[in-house]
Amino acid sequence: MRTYDFTPLYRSAVGFDRLAGLLESAARTSQENGWPPYNIETTGENAYRIEIAVAGFKPDELTLEVKENLLTVTGRKTANDDAGAGRTYLHRGLAERDFERRFQLADYVVVKSADLADGLLSIELARELPEALKPRRIEIGVPASAKPLIEGKKSKAA
Repeated sequence: MRTYDFTPLYRSAVGFDRLAGLLESAARTSQENGWPPYNIETTGENAYRIEIAVAGFKPDELTLEVKENLLTVTGRKTANDDAGAGRTYLHRGLAERDFERRFQLADYVVVKSADLADGLLSIELARELPEALKPRRIEIGVPASAKPLIEGKKSKAA
């Protein structure tokens, strides 16, 4: 795998350290084991969905946390005592290992809901811009001195 050195970016750009940090984080996470698999899709102009394959996990074994634009999904399997259940495995191919998957969220992207069905954890996201950042129309005013005079009435300025 290749690693990139972003040090020159820190020397020549002011205020872009967060961007360089995101690039470094993306390079690190691309080298992870890739488990569990996931999909990211857009469901609308400002709506997104992340689906993570978490077969075998119960809702109480999964944790979602958002902190400073970082969504962390953690799966911790509870102790599974199969010997007491009388099970003898000839082959165990189902992955029951713990995991932690991180997703960097853009500014103003919030988690709306999360559902677990058929082994897929679906996380609904939406971008919600504050009113102050939304485009708004500004009315153009006309100064009183530029308003046309009504016939028969004198202007106060005259």
